[in-house]
Amino acid sequence: MKIVLDAMGGDHAPQLVVDGAVQAAREWGTEIILVGQEGVVRAELAKHDTTGLSLSVVHASEVVTMEEHTMAVKGKKDSSLVVGMRLVKEGQADAFASAGNSGAVLAAAIFGLGRIRGIARPALASVYAAAPGPCLLLDIGANADCTPEYLLQFAIMGDAYARKLLGIERPRIGIVSNGEEEDKGSMLVRETYPLLKASDLNFVGNVEGKDIGRGLADVVVTDGMTGNVIIKLTEGLVSFLARFFKRQFTGGWLNKLALVLMIPGLIVALPGLVLMLPAVGELRRRMDWREFGGAPLLGVDGVVVIGHGRSDAKAIKNMIRAAQTAVQQDVVGTIKEELARRGMDRRGSAA
Repeated sequence: MKIVLDAMGGDHAPQLVVDGAVQAAREWGTEIILVGQEGVVRAELAKHDTTGLSLSVVHASEVVTMEEHTMAVKGKKDSSLVVGMRLVKEGQADAFASAGNSGAVLAAAIFGLGRIRGIARPALASVYAAAPGPCLLLDIGANADCTPEYLLQFAIMGDAYARKLLGIERPRIGIVSNGEEEDKGSMLVRETYPLLKASDLNFVGNVEGKDIGRGLADVVVTDGMTGNVIIKLTEGLVSFLARFFKRQFTGGWLNKLALVLMIPGLIVALPGLVLMLPAVGELRRRMDWREFGGAPLLGVDGVVVIGHGRSDAKAIKNMIRAAQTAVQQDVVGTIKEELARRGMDRRGSAA
């Protein structure tokens, strides 16, 4: 398996991108093709011991920056995004991963790989970490404006993904709304509801924001703007809670005095605290977005994973792992089979 990594994508490229690639190659034996300005990339590689690692560099003279979008992809034909997608399209690699601008990566994927027949718009999917069990949320940022047909396609792709990768035999499908009643929600939600209800999906109806974290659905569909807000709001709340509790225990002399007075009780409770450490560690891992690495772009004709722009080496390493998993589980083939089974036409409408 060969994974193409956009060495120039992300706020911390190429330094932390190369660092994460080296970690992934060392830990999993992954063959990684770093695409970017060769001199810069090789200078970063030289800082690491790469003996025995399968790391190669393909030159791309141009860079699509974090501030650029679709027009830059069209104009910069020798950018790391365009060159990397071409390697996947030509069969020289199995997947593409980038922490670059998500809109630019989306555009490069559509131009370079094309859409799967039957899909009008690709969608970014992410497992929602704050749910009690596996819960796939899509779209989380690829499409700010959607049609009911787009959301139906997202649901079909999400259903296939949940069955194949999450091991859920008959995923429950929900749509984000501001109420559980059928007539609640925006015009988009109200027009999508009957499409989902008429399909053979296991549609459970509207899902309010508070219900996503309660595990009422295994796949939750929404437009890209709403999904992105949900993901980033959750990340912000987790970060706030961590800072809040740290301040409460360490900020101000009264809190510090209370902490000192609690020490005898903490010593007595030490065995119980030790037993709780694995659970605390698991919670921290689940809520750390770097553990997921990146979100698969479902609906393009090839494996593409997009990471956070602020990804560090750990996130880059796990983004590569996410790309590997998508290849191993044949996500693209699974979606194609599902669309063929449903008789989807070129425009993506269910026959």
